[in-house]
Amino acid sequence: MKVSRWLAVAGVVALVASISTTAAMGGGSKAGAHSAAIKAALVSDIAGFNDNGFNKNQLKGLKVAAAKVGGTAIPLVSHSQSDYKPNYNTAVRDGANVVVAAGFLLADTMKLYAKQFPKVDFAITDDSYKAAGGYSNEQGITYATQEAGCLVGVLAAEEAKAMGGNTIAATGGIKIPPVDSYIAGYKYCAAKAVPGTKTIVQYSNSFTDEAACSTVAQNEIGQGAEVVFQVAGLCGDGALKEASKLGKWGVGVDADEYHVASKILTSAVKKTDVGVEDVVESVANGTFKGGTDITLNLKNNGVGVGTISPKVPKSWITLMNSYKAKIIAGTLKPPAVIPK
Repeated sequence: MKVSRWLAVAGVVALVASISTTAAMGGGSKAGAHSAAIKAALVSDIAGFNDNGFNKNQLKGLKVAAAKVGGTAIPLVSHSQSDYKPNYNTAVRDGANVVVAAGFLLADTMKLYAKQFPKVDFAITDDSYKAAGGYSNEQGITYATQEAGCLVGVLAAEEAKAMGGNTIAATGGIKIPPVDSYIAGYKYCAAKAVPGTKTIVQYSNSFTDEAACSTVAQNEIGQGAEVVFQVAGLCGDGALKEASKLGKWGVGVDADEYHVASKILTSAVKKTDVGVEDVVESVANGTFKGGTDITLNLKNNGVGVGTISPKVPKSWITLMNSYKAKIIAGTLKPPAVIPK
């Protein structure tokens, strides 16, 4: 299933017209810190806040930031894309000074509301503000996940070799840039660490259906994969469980997923809580920089790896850390687009 970034705009004027002028003018002040406690809203993607990391950690960041600045957190859950606009309406009606979109798929909705409400600050996880309209009241929260993907790719390649194979896999959710950037680094560094390593890449077209990812992982293992890297959120946990069931290794994503299944090599971690926390605090203290993107990477500890299995030899970890050092030094630059 190919996901379009385009969302229907019919009826948007009617939706937002019902919001009061007071709410429309109740957003962030660009002149300095807020004199009163701010209200910060977070609109989840379709996985909701009960996934194992991506949305759940953003909610954590929202609550931590609100507590720090003495503000109010407004979490708004989306069960489907049809919930995006009603949730943005709620956020603005409730007087949110900043509204954070929890993922790439909300870009078009954020664009509509950022234009309609220039006094409110908007931010989006996993995308550039340019893709969401490029307005001066928008900020992108981006992650160099190809760097984390690179590190787990090194371990995956070594594990495949130790198991007598040369094939690893990635189970993607929906084929969008934030998914592919993980896979790009994974594939690139695996082949670099162990020349001849092949990476099978397939997609479930879901971030929530564990059975779909389990089936994809089963197919990949049937083609010789010794390690499966899940890049599909809650859906991907099905891939990790399937890999363990079949005696293979899994690699988690976004959060530390070491306890999701019995054979987890490690996880590629993306600290989505930190990005949300930083944005909310910047709005509260008047340092929010609209019209820009912030990037979290290995150098600023915004991405990394989770718990590593004790069965991983120290020599592999040393090798992985050498890749990390090169990335931080700028001498190794894993691609963010999957190499062919």
